[in-house]
Amino acid sequence: MSEDKKTGRARGEDWWRTGIIEMSPGVIRLRGYEIQDLIGRVSFPAMIWLMLRGELPSEDQAALLGIALGAAVDHGPQAPSIAIARMAATCGVGINNAMASAINVLGDVHGGAGEQALSFYGDVAAAMDQGTTLADAVAARLDRFFAEDRGYVPGLGHRFHPVDPRAPRLIELTRDFAARGVVGGRFADIAEAIEAEVARRKGKRIPLNIDGATAVIYGELGFPPPLTRGLFVLSRSVGVLAHAWEQSQETERNKGPLPREWLWAYTGTPVRPFPGREDESS
Repeated sequence: MSEDKKTGRARGEDWWRTGIIEMSPGVIRLRGYEIQDLIGRVSFPAMIWLMLRGELPSEDQAALLGIALGAAVDHGPQAPSIAIARMAATCGVGINNAMASAINVLGDVHGGAGEQALSFYGDVAAAMDQGTTLADAVAARLDRFFAEDRGYVPGLGHRFHPVDPRAPRLIELTRDFAARGVVGGRFADIAEAIEAEVARRKGKRIPLNIDGATAVIYGELGFPPPLTRGLFVLSRSVGVLAHAWEQSQETERNKGPLPREWLWAYTGTPVRPFPGREDESS
């Protein structure tokens, strides 16, 4: 029956149709599995995989997903999302409000680089699928990127770290899992080839960062680029929660982005009299 012809209960049941969860009094099934069968048998990363992908991962796949999620949980109060969570907590709002405030700023600039990196890797992989060599595919993609004057190659470089300490370890672990046949290692090859070609062109190495390294893992595991942003949000939410909770235990109230003795730089019009005040004072 077509959507517009359904009426009554049938229309109501079809209003939010979903293939994710089945629920009725006394019954909860996720992707067809009884919740009581999942509890205690399935890890949190495996549950994320099941909910997003519809099937249970292998233990190794779940472990590698958990590694990527665990690597990006926090980067300190200088990260805008963490700072916002802490400021919100000093305003007396609840944990959920502080977390929501922080998560809402995770967009293209802060939190979107992993998605951008995996899309970049995917373009290279697509060219390779058409018979182009890895080196030629990387060179062609970088040619397009720099021709568009896009700035920073996604997944490379870091404002604070000469070498992001998380990235080499993530690539090392990806290689370990690839050696055991859990993943293919193709995205790790692509990321390292991009890093090498950018170094050749610029005359200096710009190392892989956390976004580029987690994008490698998410790509190896078969996640599409848009989901990598959501996975980053899940990961960073751990740090957001920790900082919001820590700040909520302090007594400070209405704590702004700068200490009170440090005020912002005013760049507007210099002080001037209000029209007519000169006449009143004479």
